[in-house]
Amino acid sequence: MTPKSNRMPTGSVQCDNTTLHLLKANDFVAKAIREKLKDTLVINVCSSPGSGKTTLMQETGKRLKDKIKMAVLVGDPETERDAIRIREAGIDSLQIVTGGMCHIEAQMVLQALEYMDLDGLDLLFIENVGNLVCPAAFDLGEDFRVTLIACTEGDDKPKKYPRMFLTSELMLVSKADILQYLPFSVEAVTQDARDINPDLEVITISSLNGQGLDEWCDWLLKKVEQKKGLEVVEN
Repeated sequence: MTPKSNRMPTGSVQCDNTTLHLLKANDFVAKAIREKLKDTLVINVCSSPGSGKTTLMQETGKRLKDKIKMAVLVGDPETERDAIRIREAGIDSLQIVTGGMCHIEAQMVLQALEYMDLDGLDLLFIENVGNLVCPAAFDLGEDFRVTLIACTEGDDKPKKYPRMFLTSELMLVSKADILQYLPFSVEAVTQDARDINPDLEVITISSLNGQGLDEWCDWLLKKVEQKKGLEVVEN
């Protein structure tokens, strides 16, 4: 399988440069993370700033914390605010402060894992720094990349930032509770995204009124089952 750091849109070519060498080193660390988390489903959650990643983590935790053991690594240039919010929802969370960097790198994740309780961990979210550009290039050892696009952003983002959607397995269209008030087309954003990545799954969600969250949680539980090869506890 082509590493995510090397995956490019059709019709493009990547030239040898310093960044490419750094990405190869990152891929090496990402492989070590996969070996370390063989029985843990790892989800890399990406988006622009303010699309609702942290609120989604809180609401997902409330729904799944009694079914599976989960934790969240949160990346931000500064502050521990998002990790605090997630812990208040009863989910183990650790903040990665990138010190101004616009993305998380695999070596940051590997270091952070030393401070987490990984025993029996079913699901680890990596909430990436809000940015649709740089995080797309860095494999964090995840099993799946999930990208949020809020209806407040406009429905033209996939083709402006194709690499993020090319390297994602699932797109969540967020803030659906205000969709009726905005000139945003779920059909248009889905078509644009699938023009880039025909295999991309799409779920429309609202973390405030709960729309789509059952489907999202079912998707997660199925992926946990596939990773662990075990039955997940149901209500």
